[in-house]
Amino acid sequence: MSKPNRKRYKLESVRRSYRDALDVPDERVEFEVDDDHVFSFQHPVFTSDADQRRIDEADGDEGKARVLLGDQWAAFIDANGDPNDVALLYVAVRNEATDVMQKHRPTRG
Repeated sequence: MSKPNRKRYKLESVRRSYRDALDVPDERVEFEVDDDHVFSFQHPVFTSDADQRRIDEADGDEGKARVLLGDQWAAFIDANGDPNDVALLYVAVRNEATDVMQKHRPTRG
């Protein structure tokens, strides 16, 4: 329980403030293929260590896209999605997040 006038962070508030700063309320990045098909992957900032290891260990852009999309992979390929585009988007989102994270200061409570 928080005490008045204490300089203590509440982890839920910190996480929420980063979700807000990154504009990812559900911690996922959505993207479209051919304006009809919407897919998503976990935002890099909120990716678990285990999932990040799987992404890092994946072979090439296709391997990384398969890990990122998980059970959406078949539908993504059926929609003529390009794994290279997913890899590029992932790098772009990660770079943008780095910029935001350097400027953002989380709230304490």
